[in-house]
Amino acid sequence: MLEIVTEIALAALGLALLLALVGLVKGPTLPDRVVAMDLIGVLVVALIVVLAASNDVTATLDAAIVIALVGFVGTVAYATYVEQGYPE
Repeated sequence: MLEIVTEIALAALGLALLLALVGLVKGPTLPDRVVAMDLIGVLVVALIVVLAASNDVTATLDAAIVIALVGFVGTVAYATYVEQGYPE
């Protein structure tokens, strides 16, 4: 049963990742592309966590934490950039 749930979760995350990539390419403005990049980072972290849970490999969770932290720092950097009044 857990294998079926894992496969469904991986398929859903893969589809969401594909749609986020389309949004990244087609995003009409810079903020749209930044949100798409942030979403891609979150989806990659979710993929790593699901794979770590299904394979009982906890060492990959360190990579998920690093990716989440880098995504957070990138989002804060962009928010600071916009707050200072720079053009989008």
